[in-house]
Amino acid sequence: MNDGRPSALAAADALGARLRATRTEPAANPQLEALALAVTADQPVLLWGEPGIGKSAGMQQLADALGTGLETVIASVHEPSDFAGLPIVGDDPATTGVPMAPPDWAVRLARTGHGLLFLDELSSAPPAVQAALLRVVLERRVGSLVLPEGVRVVAAANPPAGAADGWHLSPPLANRFVHLDWTHDPRTVARGMAGTWPVTALPAVDPARTPGAVARARGAVSGFLTARPGLVHHMPNEAEARGRAWPSPRTWEMALRLLATGYAAGSSGEALAAALAGAVGEGAGLELIAYLENLDLPDPDRVLADPDAFALPDRGDRQLAFLIAVVAAVQAEPTRPRWEAGWAVLAKAVDAGVPDVAARAAADLAAMRDLDWPVPSGIDAFVELLQLSGALPGGG
Repeated sequence: MNDGRPSALAAADALGARLRATRTEPAANPQLEALALAVTADQPVLLWGEPGIGKSAGMQQLADALGTGLETVIASVHEPSDFAGLPIVGDDPATTGVPMAPPDWAVRLARTGHGLLFLDELSSAPPAVQAALLRVVLERRVGSLVLPEGVRVVAAANPPAGAADGWHLSPPLANRFVHLDWTHDPRTVARGMAGTWPVTALPAVDPARTPGAVARARGAVSGFLTARPGLVHHMPNEAEARGRAWPSPRTWEMALRLLATGYAAGSSGEALAAALAGAVGEGAGLELIAYLENLDLPDPDRVLADPDAFALPDRGDRQLAFLIAVVAAVQAEPTRPRWEAGWAVLAKAVDAGVPDVAARAAADLAAMRDLDWPVPSGIDAFVELLQLSGALPGGG
């Protein structure tokens, strides 16, 4: 052979090339879509699954679909200093300090400006390594290097019982991830062995939907937590459960970002449900999903464009979420016409006999007033309440 390989190996390589030549076909894949949704929303993701079921292959498929690079780091074979950085003493450490040098994979990501950082075998990393990973996951900082905003973090773990030298994840580290269960479909594997693998269209944020999506998400999550304050923070008692998803102010912020991104990207309900439950835990996630299914909030920007054309929802929880969404939409673009339209919407709560539902929204709306804007007539019903809260001076 011209390349110097033995003929037997060349023939084997040619056979291997034939096996790698496969085709793809469009197919829905909610777990890959949920992963893509979390990555798009810039939320760290942790894939849970047994060895050999395609977590790494799914990451490569996602990186290829996003047109970005993939840096794989096996967390279990690294020391804490590989993530915290190695001290490098300069000429005058008393003046310049001692910088912590980052590893080569972090430098490559920083130089490129974007990419997927894939931390594999996370549950096999000892507690000291997990502690060093906290800043990498939350702050995107590796030693003295801050990773660019275009870098997304995804990790993979085997259940501790199925991992070599497995450890439960520490609660601080676990609470920084969206947890997704990664499973396999036997029919998909069987079809893949025949030479055809599925490819899934990934969610893409529509800029035109973004303002309304953010306002709707704020109204939904704030309204839900107002109705269920006990779910704002609840760390499980069992070590295994503390190493998975559970509700905290941090993970509710993650859920808010996921929901807004899902609304703006038109994500499927199944993918969005998996992502939300992966952020705040199965129990709180299921309650939130049930709440969202019955919420059906109108687009707040359309409401502000013509407030007289919309009727206030009947249920108290929907009323609160709706009014919070309207105020959030005004805050995103605080012009005088939109601010006055906001008061027209709040006045509907007064007309419906439920001014208490609009009380918090009224205080927030009053705080946005430009001093040059006249006080609208719709504020009259809230003057006493706003004076008591300090949002308006005495005398109206």
